[in-house]
This record gives sequence, structure tokens and C-alpha cells, in this order.
Amino acid sequence: MTSSAVGPLRLGVNIDHVATVRNARGGDYPDPLRAARIAEEAGADGITAHLREDRRHISDADIDGLMDVLSVPLNFEMAATDEMQAIALRHKPHAVCIVPEKREERTTEGGLEVAREENKLAHFIAPLRDAGCRVSIFIAAEPAQIEAAHRIGAEVIELHTGAYCDAHAEGRFDERDEELGRLRDMSAFAHSLGLEVHAGHGLTYDTVKPVAAFPEVMELNIGHFLIGEAVFRGLTPAIAEMRRLMDEARA
Repeated sequence: MTSSAVGPLRLGVNIDHVATVRNARGGDYPDPLRAARIAEEAGADGITAHLREDRRHISDADIDGLMDVLSVPLNFEMAATDEMQAIALRHKPHAVCIVPEKREERTTEGGLEVAREENKLAHFIAPLRDAGCRVSIFIAAEPAQIEAAHRIGAEVIELHTGAYCDAHAEGRFDERDEELGRLRDMSAFAHSLGLEVHAGHGLTYDTVKPVAAFPEVMELNIGHFLIGEAVFRGLTPAIAEMRRLMDEARA
């Protein structure tokens, strides 16, 4: 697969749930910035953090700190709101990933509805692009959403892998394989339009290799599983094992 790949596969480590553990007790431990530095040293190519409107995990101060200490790119996940746009324009992170957000959800439940909100999103992302941020759109593996993301001027799409991972975890293997095929086809389709392709949500050691093998996918963003696995083996070994599986799949 390596010979047909369009580039090396990067790993973005999402540190949101280090902040979830911290916030369960208040105070300042465990520190997401410390986790980000460890992830860098362990081989992460970037750090992802989602500043939600309700601030349930990552805080504004975390974003301030990450911008100060990181030597790898920050992928700033956010909803398409005026407040978040203003924060992104103030910090100008390397990448901004626009995600859907609902207050009642436990985690991001699906991709952004770009086709239905095309005009609004086009105007929303224009200032971010002008400020030098790479704009990514988190979407389901559907042609209409990919085409809309392309039309509004996004440079990157991130395909939602949650349905694939859920089907695997629940033993619905026919549905898993169908969803994997859809992800594969849509990765190729997005690449044919000139979009850079990323993927993420719910990926584990058991599910990462088939997605990592897609030659068009340039980056995987993985968080919750790695933070959970770090409880048992430590963050550095947890990231190292994910990196090994990704590289093995690509080779």
C-alpha cells in the first residue's frame, strides 16, 4: 500500500479527556498540557483539542497554554459559532476543524451537515482561511457532504469513523464492512476533488489498521481510546502502540 499512498500518515492525539478527568474533581490535575507534551515526545504529529461551548472538558486556559507550549500543530475543534470563531481568530492555530455540537450529547454523534448549511458555513470559514488557519470539516462519508465541503472552500475533510467502530464493537460485522467500504470509497472521492483526507472518532487498536491502510488518508485523530488505554499502560506506550499499528497498516 505504501507505493500508492499520497503521503505519510500522521497521528493527531486528542487530549480532551485528560481534561474530563481533571474536571471531575476540579483543581488542575491531571494537566492536559502535560499530556500534550508527553504525546509530542511519544511521536504525535499534532495535538487536537475541542473547546466545547459548555466547556465540559477543555477550557479557554487550556487553549491559551497549548498555543504557548506546543511545537507540533494544534488542531482546534470547534462549533460554527461566533464565539468560537473569535477565539480561533485570536489564536490562529495551525488547523481549525468545524464539528457539530449539541449540549445534550455525550460526544460528537455525527458529521456536520454541510450541504444544508452551505452558504452559512462558506461565510463562517472564510475569515479563518484568511487568517492562515487550515480549515477542516468533520463529516460523514457521504458524497453530498464531501462535495459541499469542497464548494465552500475547506482544504481538509475529516471522515467520521464512529459508525464503523460502533458496528465492530457490537459484533455487527456485515454493517462494519459496509461502512468501511464507504469510508474507503469516500476517501478516494474526496482526494480526487483535491481535498486532504483525515479520519477519526472511536478508533481503537482493533479498528485502526483498515482505516490507516487507505492511501488517501493523511491523518488520524484519536483521543478517548488512547487516554483510556493510558490508565493501564501509560500514555507514551499507548501512543507508541497506536503509531506501530498505523505504520504497519501503511507498510
